[in-house]
Amino acid sequence: MVGMSQSTQAPADQAPRATENRSTTPGSDAFRQYIGSGWAERPEVLPDPRRQSEYAAARRARVSELFPGKRLIIPAGRLKQRSNDTDFPFRAHSAFAHLTGWGSDSEPGSVLVLEPTASGHEATLYFRERAARDSDEFYANPEIGEFWIGPRPSLAQVASDLGLATRGIAEVQTVLDTVDGETVVLREADSAITDEVDAARMLLWDDTDGDRDPEDHSEDDRLARDLSELRLVKDDYEVGELRAAVDATARGFDDVIADLPRITTHPRGERLVEGVFNGRARADGNTVGYDTIAASGPHACILHWTRNDGPVVPGDLILMDAGVELDSYYTADITRTFPIDGTFSETQRQIYEAVLEAADAAFAVVRPGIRFREIHATAMAVIARRTAEWGLLPVSAEEALKAENQQHRRYMVHGTSHHLGLDVHDCAQARRELYLDGVLEPGMVFTIEPGLYFQPDDLTVPERFRGIGVRIEDNILVTADGAENLSAAIPRTADDVEAWVARLSRRG
Repeated sequence: MVGMSQSTQAPADQAPRATENRSTTPGSDAFRQYIGSGWAERPEVLPDPRRQSEYAAARRARVSELFPGKRLIIPAGRLKQRSNDTDFPFRAHSAFAHLTGWGSDSEPGSVLVLEPTASGHEATLYFRERAARDSDEFYANPEIGEFWIGPRPSLAQVASDLGLATRGIAEVQTVLDTVDGETVVLREADSAITDEVDAARMLLWDDTDGDRDPEDHSEDDRLARDLSELRLVKDDYEVGELRAAVDATARGFDDVIADLPRITTHPRGERLVEGVFNGRARADGNTVGYDTIAASGPHACILHWTRNDGPVVPGDLILMDAGVELDSYYTADITRTFPIDGTFSETQRQIYEAVLEAADAAFAVVRPGIRFREIHATAMAVIARRTAEWGLLPVSAEEALKAENQQHRRYMVHGTSHHLGLDVHDCAQARRELYLDGVLEPGMVFTIEPGLYFQPDDLTVPERFRGIGVRIEDNILVTADGAENLSAAIPRTADDVEAWVARLSRRG
């Protein structure tokens, strides 16, 4: 990686990690004059508005209705340092992306402000536009300089692209300098902006001797909650993106299975599984929607196994939980468990088919009007019945299902479903009455993902069960009269999975 030389003239607020002690960037007037001249004209081409801009505008209108007379500040967030001169890849806050339509091409540090008007709100997007080529920033600032990270768009280009009024990032200070009692901020998105808003509130309270506690963040919390709940029902654009994310994820699973002959020869084959899938995610999308779980053998009993440093051994199962995130940030979240050598053993198939039965039973009850929690309850009834039939429970299935018992949950401690969208666990700040106890509506998208996990040292299960973990996870769209399994094309039955592995890994 090229060392990040810093000019001593670059303003500290533009480059907070300036490295003056080791800078080799020339600072002479002659150099500045030379590097700032001799560039070809760069015509400004204004893009047509992206398709999601109209949907983002409708979402902003809904937020405006929820907060009449309030100034709303929704930051994108900033770069986060990974180590010394390197940052993690930037990902804008999901609420910001939802309300602007800006995804993987969004600019760090951007801020969306909804200013109240007589008829609603006026939306303005503040961001750091590209620097002139005669500025120090152009060549000397490794965080934002064009020499280092490439050109940034202009205000006019983004305004045309997103259908939003735009202003330079410096002008957002005017907003922060005029914070009043009607200003609401998305606190979690950008700590620096939140600190400025809190400081202004404290000064306002001191100056007016008012009775509003500046430590009262209830309106900020309501904003975060309402922005989360706004995503519970997906619009047509969002459903289309989720379909595309599922399709890309299916290709990623195919890639992994096709590469099993190589994967099984490596001592850390799980890493190769992760790498192959990540390659598809980068080729067909933005990145992975979350850290890939490539859990082979007994690692499949570890619910969030992301170390992925074990071998992939023929005869074992591998549980692969992965999703492609598109440039729009919408992500799939799919799990398949398949036999590495292409054939389930009798015990593996027995456990797999019980999990599939639970998944199919849960899917069968999905329709508008039921409670979200009924999906989990339906899957758990199957898990309780099967584990009782196998003699694993100290009580009957009926007794285990009582709230005061739940012995069957030893073998599946996680939930069956979560909403899916911009975040892999979408709408997480929604109220319980709208989430777990919420009524399903057309346009909701969520997972169904039952599993059974028998730890290698679990003495309550037969030895032949130990070290086997199975999960089947699909992405479900609620329709007007039922539901659609968006990931149904990825093989699910035991027979289809065996045929899938045999066909793609060339073992058939």
